[in-house]
Amino acid sequence: MTLTEYIQQLSQDKLLYFALPVFFISMLVEYQFAKDKYHGKDTTVSLLMMVFSAVIEFVPKVLAFVVFFYLHELSPLKDIVGRQWWAWLLLFFADDISYYWFHRLNHEVRLFWAGHVPHHSSIYMNLGTALRQGVGERIHKFFFWLWIPLLGFDPLMMFTMMGVSLIYQFFVHTELVDKLPKPIEFIFNTPSHHRVHHASNIRYLDCNHAGILIIWDRIFGTFSEELKQIDQPVYGLTVNIETFHPVKVATHEYAAIWKDVKRADKWSDKLNYIFNSPGWSHDGEDKRAKVLRKKLKEEEL
Repeated sequence: MTLTEYIQQLSQDKLLYFALPVFFISMLVEYQFAKDKYHGKDTTVSLLMMVFSAVIEFVPKVLAFVVFFYLHELSPLKDIVGRQWWAWLLLFFADDISYYWFHRLNHEVRLFWAGHVPHHSSIYMNLGTALRQGVGERIHKFFFWLWIPLLGFDPLMMFTMMGVSLIYQFFVHTELVDKLPKPIEFIFNTPSHHRVHHASNIRYLDCNHAGILIIWDRIFGTFSEELKQIDQPVYGLTVNIETFHPVKVATHEYAAIWKDVKRADKWSDKLNYIFNSPGWSHDGEDKRAKVLRKKLKEEEL
């Protein structure tokens, strides 16, 4: 197919029209059972972040679709892969591991974290928080998927799979569901695993970056079990921003990076404030997640 034909097919995609009503109905149902998990201003900010991220993502998404198309055209596998059932299965795994590394580096590179942090800025864990998407991360997101069209997967397939993943992830943002049967908990991302991801407790920091499959966290050493009896998850940031101003929620970490860069004298320190993990400091306590978790483990021994 030509690029124009792909775009025409993309314009006919009804996944979003199906998902949004389901999201809002699900939020209303959850609210009926857990009114204390919602806060009016907080939920409003979450909805605004959803709108902001959609606006910011528009141009990168269009550019990504075009780039994916031309990379797909270069692939010697494009006529082999097609859209057979097994191609969708392989794409599922390719998409999911791409999401894992995109998500993980959003937590481990401060510049990326600045774009992702709005999603973690709520002190509530509910389905509304799922819509509180990172705004700045929309700019760099698609770079993590560039390798997939070279394997012969077309851009429409890729965008469809990315949409399926996001729909799945919406439903893990809840406290109403406790732990699921062990085989499901072992393989899939679940509400229990994702509560860990949103927690600011030291033992849980930068863990459980899964999209749909939790196996990547188990394989790459970023998995943490939810231990309510020992350490009840506390949601939000290690230092909460305590504002409902949407622009500040979307941009506060960029401002913090700029402030740190200006006060550093060495270029190496300036670059570390941009590209090292959040919590790194050239003149203060090292509060990176991996450092804090190591200290916690030493204290528990």
